Amino acid sequence: MSKVENAQRYVGAPQPAPVKKDGPFFVMFWRSAVGKKWIMAVTGIMLIGFVFAHMLGNLKIFLSPSALDHYAEWLRTIGYPILPKTGVLWLMRLGLLSAVVLHIWAAASLTRMNRAARPTGYKSPREYVAADFAARTMRWTGIILTLFIVFHLLDLTWGQTGTTFDKDEVYNNIVNSFQRVPVAIAYIVANIAIAIHLYHGAWSMFQSLGINSPRFNPWRRGFAIGVASIIAVGNISIPLLVVTGVVK
Repeated sequence: MSKVENAQRYVGAPQPAPVKKDGPFFVMFWRSAVGKKWIMAVTGIMLIGFVFAHMLGNLKIFLSPSALDHYAEWLRTIGYPILPKTGVLWLMRLGLLSAVVLHIWAAASLTRMNRAARPTGYKSPREYVAADFAARTMRWTGIILTLFIVFHLLDLTWGQTGTTFDKDEVYNNIVNSFQRVPVAIAYIVANIAIAIHLYHGAWSMFQSLGINSPRFNPWRRGFAIGVASIIAVGNISIPLLVVTGVVK
């Protein structure tokens, strides 16, 4: 088929909508793939920092009941009496919720952009296998993480999962919850998924921020493995030691 015939063949074919290339810099950056990657990276850093700090606080369960309960009370009274009790805590929760929403939105937007750029998918199984396991399961570990957050709030923040609950006795709330074998297993599985998600997130966020020189790859991989491993071991140790009777 000649070039003229080939051109005529596509006359009248639906064309993709033109990309808007005008507007303020922030709006253009927001719409771009680079901007969405930056949003994912920045919100990812926020969420990794929260998960790590949350783990450190919860590990006080191994010190004593009073240590964990005093820590929980401190969280509720940050900024008091300038602000009402739990005021700062709710501001942090709203900030984290915003980070989660932006993170999910950026991920979904990038997925749509990638599919539009490559509608036929991978050419061969080799290209698919080349991507590592953590990268290929990001969508599913992200879904597990989202569902886990909802259950975790219902279970240990609002006490709506059918166990004895008192907001002032955090230690007892955790023990009462994790003594239920199905709940302990659910927390362990969810934290394994979180570790896999964090591994790829910690690895890829540097690339999203433009730090992707091959000479940094060993350091990036070591950082990702370290972050994921520490958080996994710390978080899994709590339900594991409670359900096995070590923590009572």
